[in-house]
Amino acid sequence: MDQSPSPKDLWEARYGGDGRIFGVEPNDFLRESLPLLGSGRALCLAEGEGRNAVFLAQSGFEVTAVDLAESGVRKTLELAAQRGVHVDAHAADLADYELGESAWELVVSIFAHMPPAVRADLHRRVAESLKPGGIFLLEAYTPAQIGRGTGGPPVSELTMTLADLRVELAPLELLHAAELEREVVEGPGHSGLGAVVQIIARRPG
Repeated sequence: MDQSPSPKDLWEARYGGDGRIFGVEPNDFLRESLPLLGSGRALCLAEGEGRNAVFLAQSGFEVTAVDLAESGVRKTLELAAQRGVHVDAHAADLADYELGESAWELVVSIFAHMPPAVRADLHRRVAESLKPGGIFLLEAYTPAQIGRGTGGPPVSELTMTLADLRVELAPLELLHAAELEREVVEGPGHSGLGAVVQIIARRPG
């Protein structure tokens, strides 16, 4: 019988300590892309400890954040209070979290790694959840990240490739789509040269 902890238990433990695994500053790709992201309602997927959600709230978005771990949600709310902004944060499993239809101007997925079948279904629902003209921004590790020791999931099946994302996000118009290496410095959890895939996609209309 498998006695290994569940993903929820693993993330509860990682976020439950005093420090912040991925720091308090936003993801560089998200920050650099802000001029392209418009305004309005934003949804942050697998938001962790709140750094990206709080950045978007500081930038004028009305932000909802979802993470599997209650401890991550607690830290998101703490950081939002420290920065003087509001984030509507929820603990939920993205496998069955209701995203809504035509609900968001922006959906953000930063290093939101999950099993391929769950991810493909989530991305299908993300496309439906965007308002016409809405933007989906994603950054994730690729299989080339495995073994680098600079962050990311331990197995390649949890990473993403540009080819897979083109299929999963087919209803959306890709404005930026690239696999590249870049320095990812985000707290102790991500520190060093990383192999990543980046997407900025728009729902037509």
